[in-house]
Amino acid sequence: MTTTAPPPSTTRVCPPRAAPDTRARPVRPVVTELRLAAFASHWRRTLPLGPLTLLTGPSGSGASSALRAYEALARLGAGDALEDVFPDPVSCVPERAAADTEGRRGFRIGCTVDGPAGPVRLDVAVQAEPSLRIVGERLTADGQTLLSTALRDPRRPTVQAAWHTAGQVPVTRAPLPDGRLATALLPLRVAGITEGQLRVLAAAEQVVVGLHSAFPCDPLPRGMRAPARAGEGRLRPGCDNLAAVLARTRTQCAQRHARLVATAAAGCAGPVTGLTTRDLADGTVEALVGRGAGRTTPVGRLGDGELRYLALALVLLTGPHVLEVNTPDEIPWAMRALTVLTDGFDRGLDGRQSGELIRLAAGICADGHLRMIGTVGESGAALAGRTEGATVVDLSG
Repeated sequence: MTTTAPPPSTTRVCPPRAAPDTRARPVRPVVTELRLAAFASHWRRTLPLGPLTLLTGPSGSGASSALRAYEALARLGAGDALEDVFPDPVSCVPERAAADTEGRRGFRIGCTVDGPAGPVRLDVAVQAEPSLRIVGERLTADGQTLLSTALRDPRRPTVQAAWHTAGQVPVTRAPLPDGRLATALLPLRVAGITEGQLRVLAAAEQVVVGLHSAFPCDPLPRGMRAPARAGEGRLRPGCDNLAAVLARTRTQCAQRHARLVATAAAGCAGPVTGLTTRDLADGTVEALVGRGAGRTTPVGRLGDGELRYLALALVLLTGPHVLEVNTPDEIPWAMRALTVLTDGFDRGLDGRQSGELIRLAAGICADGHLRMIGTVGESGAALAGRTEGATVVDLSG
């Protein structure tokens, strides 16, 4: 599999105004870098990721595909099968990537996960044609290769894996399936006896935990207008069950709910004095906006921008416990950081709403439990560039 790359892309980065403290390792594993060596429209591009990272650029610059690559790595880290993660793998191959003599084409993505074990790099090479398979994977830390895989026999559905042992046998070798991420399988394969094995385990587990919890979120106003089935307490990616989640959260944390009401008041037309719900005769629940003096407006009457604004504020303020995401139960919450992925973060919003949400996101993401990667237009990027704690990555050029 070959890829003939043009000169590297240029990426302009506006770092967060608050300089990060690099003197200590993060307590929670976090993805600090996304590498798109050859993916869709990207060639040899590295994107720095902070607590709040907003990607911007003209249409076709690859902001959405960068989010797609991150989500793919997150799903692979969670143990998902390759064919489920990439249902249309050919679309991920750079258009100008040439096939090798055997007709093979593919793509390469990777990331860096920082945490207690220090920065750990994961790089993955995927063959898309003529068949979908992982043909190479490398896990490195401090310049040392801890795990590597390679396709030795194209006729077999396996890759040859080798991982650092540092015992009587310096390297352990074994075949692993070519349809799943080897890094995610290592904790089931490594005994953790020698110092080398313990180091490999620490690096692999840090990458898996750092990648595992991702929540792709795209609030769809059309689905949010209707009442939701009562009892659904976890917010879905499309936020169509917003009413049911509000019914749960408004009684669980008065302080966060009051902050949500204040945020709604700052970005919605007309007065907002409360966010309540009412049970309907058919077993569904309807969300209501308090207007003062005993008056309410059904949430379904809000504009599209208002609904997206309210849903994103709910995502940020309720956090991981309320979002429908597959989290590693064996890892304490204090060690996890959930990453929200939002393509079109400012889509349909006016300047006031975008500014409020960006400031809210920067404040929420600063405590380390929640991170966000989104795409924004020019106006959203300008607002984020003036917001402390926001990293703007410009993909133009």
